[in-house]
Amino acid sequence: MTETFPSTAPTRPRIWAVSISKLRELFRDIAPDYEMRADVRIVSQGFEEAVAAINAAGDDVDVIVAAGSNGAYLRSRVNKPVVLVNVTGFDVMQALANARRLADSVALMTYGQTLAELEQFRAAFDIKILHAAYSNAQDAEGYVAQCKQEGVGAIIGPGLIVELAEREGLNGIFLYSLATVRSAFDMALEIAQAARIEARKRDRLDAVLKHLRDGVVALDAGGRVQAMNERMANIMKVSRTEALGQPVNDLVPGVLPPTWQEDEAETVHFISGTKFVVLRTPILEKEGQNGMVITFQEAQTLQRIDRSLRSRHRPHPFIAKYLISDLLGDSAQMQRLRTLAERYARVDATVMVFGESGSGKELLAQGIHNASKRGDYPFVAVNCGALPEGLLESELFGYEEGAFTGARRGGKPGLIEAAHGGTLFLDEIGEMPFALQVRLLRVLQEREVVRVGATQPTQIDIRVIAATHRSLEEQLAAGNFRVDLFYRLNILRLNVPPLRTRSGDVALLSTILFSRALERMGAARQGMPGLQAGAMRLLAAHAWPGNVRELENVIERIAVHVSMEDEAGQIDEATLRELAPELAPISVWPATEAPTLKNLSLSSERQLVEDALEACGGDRDAACARLGISRSTLWRRLRQGE
Repeated sequence: MTETFPSTAPTRPRIWAVSISKLRELFRDIAPDYEMRADVRIVSQGFEEAVAAINAAGDDVDVIVAAGSNGAYLRSRVNKPVVLVNVTGFDVMQALANARRLADSVALMTYGQTLAELEQFRAAFDIKILHAAYSNAQDAEGYVAQCKQEGVGAIIGPGLIVELAEREGLNGIFLYSLATVRSAFDMALEIAQAARIEARKRDRLDAVLKHLRDGVVALDAGGRVQAMNERMANIMKVSRTEALGQPVNDLVPGVLPPTWQEDEAETVHFISGTKFVVLRTPILEKEGQNGMVITFQEAQTLQRIDRSLRSRHRPHPFIAKYLISDLLGDSAQMQRLRTLAERYARVDATVMVFGESGSGKELLAQGIHNASKRGDYPFVAVNCGALPEGLLESELFGYEEGAFTGARRGGKPGLIEAAHGGTLFLDEIGEMPFALQVRLLRVLQEREVVRVGATQPTQIDIRVIAATHRSLEEQLAAGNFRVDLFYRLNILRLNVPPLRTRSGDVALLSTILFSRALERMGAARQGMPGLQAGAMRLLAAHAWPGNVRELENVIERIAVHVSMEDEAGQIDEATLRELAPELAPISVWPATEAPTLKNLSLSSERQLVEDALEACGGDRDAACARLGISRSTLWRRLRQGE
């Protein structure tokens, strides 16, 4: 039988008062006083039946109120808090007073153990009171029968004892008072309210954990699971309820080492083939460490975040400006080159670009980068022939603090690290010192870089595009270039044709470059001069040893001249010869001798360099600026002609 005293607010705590004895009467008297604060249900069941009813109710009950053996039985068998109606000294004194009015010989029976206070009371007042404790119904029946034989007239005890005494014709005095039961109800209400507050906190925490993308699990001091979010359960392939209370190493072997050190806070762990970065954070309380929170983050997610952050905060020099469409030219060679570049941009393999100086190798590399999936990430260009070996190593690979004299405090990441997520363009790879080729090979093979002075590698994600004007096959034969590095670089191959082999593109390039130069100077207005047919023929007849870069420099010179003229006119052949005298000497080649890079370098490039030096009064920096080449290239051109 169940009696319900509902609260006016259905969300209030739910208290079940369980009794199969006289205690029910006190429950009924008190329950109406709590109907504004709790839903009270009086359950007239005990022991196994009460356990079954409570388990079936699930979340419909918050706290149990019971007494005596029935309460002790429930406390050991249900997962709900059980508040026992405890006897007070006042209850005993009041019951003894009532019993002495009914009989001279009195007995007190309690569940579990005798009352120490009663022994002190009996000794102090020299009152004869039989006192016994029972542990089950059979014990209680035996004590009651014994009291009857010894002439006891009244027995004090819980409901079970009162019923047994009255059955034997003795006076039964109920031990519990209304105040005691009310105190139990108050305690039950406090426990229920506190439990609800904690439940709301857990629900909020679960809601927060549920929305985390990472897996999170909380452990107790013994390494057992206390809580986890759904993401963590999916990673472990278990249900959250099954995981609670289990050692975490049974679910993910080895995730928690036997002896944990602070420097092991971050590790990498593989679960079902997926790589996770595991972060262990100890839970510290006043008495010390009392558990741990472990976070599982997918390595790919961290890498995406890292690439995104680097791309958003990369410095300006690491931005590629050109597109594949900026490779100008209508010749079949250029159309084929643009088509191949578009194809190669779709994959991530290393590209080797061959071409003479000034032909547009870096422009092509930038175009491939911008057309690839790495286009939003850094494009880092390194000229391998422009720096001494020691400086190139530190700039390329970076260095740790104290690696060498003058090393920056805190160290410095190298250009390879700066290209993380994007493209590393290694220009003039044929000029790279042999010793550094070994280190570069490891970068390409392992996708990791070790800074100068460091012991631990740094993982990188880069695409490599290399370029050279040299014949690497000749470098290999001479032992100046590593064979293994060559084959690692020479996966996809592109050849940028020199300008002399596509003379039909000279007119198009000249027109576009001339227009751009005038725009930069602010001189592009209607009526500005153009290039006459004779000037165009002179430009097309030139062999252009400096390729597009040389053509651009000549066009720039013309644009500077015409932008200063007050009257607009056409640039004819005579004016062009006057402005660019270097065009005449090498404009015609014998039909039997096709111009190659070698004979151009020997016969014309040295002459061109010498003319530039003479025009600049021997100032090499000015000559380099005029020719559009580096000092190392200038030095190389002078040596080749000796």
